[in-house]
Amino acid sequence: MPSAAKVSKGSLLIAKPFLGDPNFERGVILMCEHNEQGSFGFVLNQTTDLFLGDVLDETIYQDIPLHLGGPVEKNTLHFIHRRPDLVAGGTEIMKDVFWGGDFENVKTLLNLNTLKQEDVMFFIGYSGWSGGQLDEEIKQDSWIISSTNSDFLFSTPAGNFWREILRTMGGEYRSIAHYPIDPRLN
Repeated sequence: MPSAAKVSKGSLLIAKPFLGDPNFERGVILMCEHNEQGSFGFVLNQTTDLFLGDVLDETIYQDIPLHLGGPVEKNTLHFIHRRPDLVAGGTEIMKDVFWGGDFENVKTLLNLNTLKQEDVMFFIGYSGWSGGQLDEEIKQDSWIISSTNSDFLFSTPAGNFWREILRTMGGEYRSIAHYPIDPRLN
């Protein structure tokens, strides 16, 4: 999908190598909302050293890693999943990917090992833009807009996500995937 494409709910925003914002360096953001009032999403490829059980009072028996969803409100916890058959109340953001839902039920399902780590991602904080701000950044050619499917989203390791999504896009994007972090060291 070319960079000229329009961003919408379910789109991926892929940071260009020279974006210049350390919050989004080589970031890939899943957009949950994009309208005149603003935009909202989660960085898919920035992990933390924390697990879900580290930030809850309850015990969670699975070691579910926490991602850094973005620089906004890092004291909030969010999740996406691909199991609407198990988790009620989520909002579909793309085919087979849902944002939120019954969190009490999610904790129970995780502890029963009914909901698996490969079906859910948790985020501390989020990425947000005020009305028109993201559209302006896109006009300035800071982001590549693409799409993916739930299998790629949930199975690609965070550390490889930026490079792998660009490689799957092919053409000029495949070349960008190999761009060095610091070209001066090349």
